[in-house]
Amino acid sequence: MMKEHALFLLAGFPAGETEYREKADWFRQQFEEALAYVVYLADGRVGREALRSEEVITEFTEIAEQQTKKLTGIPIDIRITQAEKRLRSGCPCASDREMVQQVQMINQRILWLLNGLIAFKENILQNVTTCNLYTTNYPLLIEHIIREAELYRQIVAELEQKGCISPKDLKSAEVFWNQIMMEHAQFIRGLLDPTEADLLVAADTFAGDFRLLLEEAKRQDCRAMGELTRKTLETTERYRNFKAAGTEGITSCKVRSVILPLLADHVLREANHYLRILETPICWEG
Repeated sequence: MMKEHALFLLAGFPAGETEYREKADWFRQQFEEALAYVVYLADGRVGREALRSEEVITEFTEIAEQQTKKLTGIPIDIRITQAEKRLRSGCPCASDREMVQQVQMINQRILWLLNGLIAFKENILQNVTTCNLYTTNYPLLIEHIIREAELYRQIVAELEQKGCISPKDLKSAEVFWNQIMMEHAQFIRGLLDPTEADLLVAADTFAGDFRLLLEEAKRQDCRAMGELTRKTLETTERYRNFKAAGTEGITSCKVRSVILPLLADHVLREANHYLRILETPICWEG
């Protein structure tokens, strides 16, 4: 996701913004290299449900990467996606000392890269909102990917400090991801061709649905989330299906839009990730 954030930033800058383009491309390369190494380390240690969820790759990821590479001229190492297809599940706790050291080293590198990428995104946002920089990316999208990077940094830091991720209350998770899903619908709405009337209506509807779920999650007592979580799960399943159909339409050139194929697949994978969170049979505590 971080590699793709950098790619989307790079694709959004005009040719004249050489400094911003070079920095975005540097982050893209660094996260791509880190991803390749993490995939190598992860083989045989990934949870089965994570692989089944299609949050790592979908049936569209490889074609979306190929098309985005062709359309933008930005290099994408598709061999990483091919390696992700071959990932095997296994027990993550069966790690020797060397493996622990390797994971610690890559975590430290990722934290360092995240600090830099977040600062870079914040700089872009500041300059865009003060009319000192042009990009085809919405200011809200830049805020959106800052929040996602901050969550990732929090997760990696917690792994490094405690060796595990402590359970968060479901209310916090739903507030965060309902906002992410709502904003995805708003971005989709804004990037579709005006002639795609049915898809525009559907995107508007999902944006409204997740806005209501977000507001309800903020008001809800974290000890009484069951019914709201059920509603959120049902809505997210329908939304995931909408995104999958949209990704298929974009990669097959049946949908008129200015949505990069890889962006369509990116938001689909995030919906798949959220579904796994909602479906995880954990007793959450506030």
